[in-house]
Amino acid sequence: MFDERTYRQTQSRRGFLEQCTAGLGTLALANLLQAEGRTGDPLAPKAPHFPAKAKNVIFLFQAGAPSQMDLFDPKPVLEKYHGQSLPSELTEDLQLAFIKKNAQVLASQAKFKQCGQSGMEVSDLVPHTQKIADKICLVRSMFSEAFNHHPGQSMLMTGSPLIGRPTIGSWLTYGLGSESRNLPGFVVLSSGRGTSGGSSNWSSGFMPSTYQGTPFRSSGDPILYLSNPDGVTDPMQRLSLDALKDLNQERLDRTGDQEIASRIQNYELAFRMQSAAPELLDFSDEPQHVLDLYGVDKEPQHPYAVNCLLARRMVERGVRTILVAHASWDQHQNLKKDLKKNCDITDQPGAALIQDLEQRGMLDETLVVWGGEFGRTSLADIRRPEDIDSVGRDHHPNGFSMWLAGGGIKGGQVIGKTDDLAMSVAEDKVHVHDLQATMMHLCGFDHTKLTYRHMGRDFRLTDVGGEVVHKMLA
Repeated sequence: MFDERTYRQTQSRRGFLEQCTAGLGTLALANLLQAEGRTGDPLAPKAPHFPAKAKNVIFLFQAGAPSQMDLFDPKPVLEKYHGQSLPSELTEDLQLAFIKKNAQVLASQAKFKQCGQSGMEVSDLVPHTQKIADKICLVRSMFSEAFNHHPGQSMLMTGSPLIGRPTIGSWLTYGLGSESRNLPGFVVLSSGRGTSGGSSNWSSGFMPSTYQGTPFRSSGDPILYLSNPDGVTDPMQRLSLDALKDLNQERLDRTGDQEIASRIQNYELAFRMQSAAPELLDFSDEPQHVLDLYGVDKEPQHPYAVNCLLARRMVERGVRTILVAHASWDQHQNLKKDLKKNCDITDQPGAALIQDLEQRGMLDETLVVWGGEFGRTSLADIRRPEDIDSVGRDHHPNGFSMWLAGGGIKGGQVIGKTDDLAMSVAEDKVHVHDLQATMMHLCGFDHTKLTYRHMGRDFRLTDVGGEVVHKMLA
């Protein structure tokens, strides 16, 4: 039957635009999403640009900036100048956060020894890392432009000192999807005081929130409120989620808003996680020798040990990227005491992770990265002159150390060097963007071609720079 009221509504200008342009917009959106590979499940596994060496990434993030000349970059020349100020021509290009350029030189009290067949020099503060020297590629020539924590962490994680861009875990999840159906593709495990950058270190930025990192707790519910409240059964929750999904889907069909699609996916993933996550945290199936390897039952490393073991278990279950963050290494004072404390917490579990992955045949396909946002100065940060043991070090982005292992990395080698006074890189500079480009390459991506269009521009992790460091590759 002819309905004059409906006919007049559809023939009005507003009615015509509402009904027709929505359809045209949906078609255009579908074409764009198909071109970007974002149809269907956004976390479905995807093929990289070329065969990947690494299928998973574990980033052991030492937030706050470890002191490289006390751990991985011995500088015996500093002993000659200890307690003295350096000539101004040696410090004129330094960017310092707190101390003055005429600050006194602070030599390291750590002892170094040559380790493994490679003869890599590593500090006695990290004796367990000494044992895996032949497995790691130690880069002593890292540098960055950011010399304060939040911009430095953002630079390391997103490729920009400006907050609001996707982090490397989000880029990898966007590009590769996830092999896990019951856990997030990108998980965050934290210990210590908390990172300066906070959630911006695992944000998806302008990408849909599907690709952001999901923080897990190491005890109790991995995520707060993951369990059903008393009186709510699984069938009851399923009915509620189905109704919510129908409402969200109706809105998604009208708007094409990918945040609504992310919301639908997140609700469904949370439902599946209710059974998968508790099993993940149950270590009863782990042999005692594995728990002992990580030091799970020992203090002070227990929280970090649990996180490193969880990282291995997550890789086994198909999680694409795990950020294991420990803070803080920001030793402006009490360097001797607090640096040792952080090493005691992180050294054994980090080395155990490499050994465990290798024993299980998983290291070749798992890229492990260790490091912070920058390094520390060879100049002393003296806050209490009356207490010599309270001395520390300031921020230093001009030359610092990181190490990588597994996932296509050539272990047992040192790349680059800093000058004798640890002021700047003297050989084989490796910018943060170069590190990111190399990580993307190992995961099967040309870093210049994995892009995301936002506000009319194609963005990428490495911004407009970055070169693959081929010396790192096996």
